[in-house]
Amino acid sequence: MELNIACIAGDGIGPEIVSQARKVLDRVCAIYGHTIDYHDVLMGGCSIDVYGVPLTQETIDICKAQDAVLMGSIGGNPAVSPWYQLAPQKRPEAGLLALRKALGLFANLRPAYLFEQLQDACPLSVRNGTRSFDLVIVRELTGGLYFGERKTEIIDGVRTAVDTLRYNEKEIERVARKAFEIARVRRKKVTSVDKANVLDTSRLWRQVVHALSKEYPDVTVEDMLVDNCAMQLVNNPAQFDVILTENMFGDILSDEASMITGSIGMLPSASLNETSFGLYEPSHGSAPDIAGKNIANPIATILSAAMMLRYSFGLPAEAGAIENAVKRTLEDGIRSADLMPRDAEKKKGLRAVSCSSMGDEIAARLVSPHA
Repeated sequence: MELNIACIAGDGIGPEIVSQARKVLDRVCAIYGHTIDYHDVLMGGCSIDVYGVPLTQETIDICKAQDAVLMGSIGGNPAVSPWYQLAPQKRPEAGLLALRKALGLFANLRPAYLFEQLQDACPLSVRNGTRSFDLVIVRELTGGLYFGERKTEIIDGVRTAVDTLRYNEKEIERVARKAFEIARVRRKKVTSVDKANVLDTSRLWRQVVHALSKEYPDVTVEDMLVDNCAMQLVNNPAQFDVILTENMFGDILSDEASMITGSIGMLPSASLNETSFGLYEPSHGSAPDIAGKNIANPIATILSAAMMLRYSFGLPAEAGAIENAVKRTLEDGIRSADLMPRDAEKKKGLRAVSCSSMGDEIAARLVSPHA
């Protein structure tokens, strides 16, 4: 099988982590008899440097012509980067929002699970005995506050800003259907998160989700207010299977979920449209403070590549091979810098490695299906 992949290395640590994901992809495809055709394009700050804009039409066209997009990270340090002296619509992150819209990527999947080997790194485990959890956040990606009309104006001599939160029932139904389909092959539970005690959009959200749930009688659905969900993620994350929510709530909750796994460097994500096409990226940012030091954790990007094989190419065995290689690497005590415990006693038997070495270690643990 030939895999056609648009590749956006991006900014900061992006080129370092993407190169390791490609290393692992190349290895697993060699083992399973596939070929890969990468198409490198620019987006974000690096695109601003070359073209003066964060996203070009050429990048959009190349991405649309492929089967999937693999991406690193976008952006820089707003305090020092000249990119953030530009108008908001010309900054690096604007390119990502525009690309999501252009590709019709309305559903963002962010799995969060606690590897057995990293239980000591979970900030919850000491406090409440958390030993494991495995959940997926399904976030609506092209509506809500981030895409609504916005303006800042002077009213009665006072600067006043307005951001519009808007959803229609079709936007809600299509992302909810993704959540129900995912729950159907997991533990068959959807927690729909909203703020229905305050917001009209959330009340519509509930109505649409519950109407759709009748098509999935085998899936349990519950409602939860977003502030309660934020607390429950800390109190008992194991109660969740699939969390379904709107754009801004999902943005915040998925970052919270990523940190209770022990490191944001562990969490992959997939952004999907109505077909098998998707954009795959780590949940973390560009970490400009460590860029170029070869110490970034590439595991989230490598696991994003595994999601790409599963969702866009229908290759679950190959995806599973990558995920198992990551587990074996962690079992063998291999750690990136962010995964090393601070307690010297807990460091015994562990070995810290660089970003590139972590890619090597994972690739080396990929095994043939006939082994």
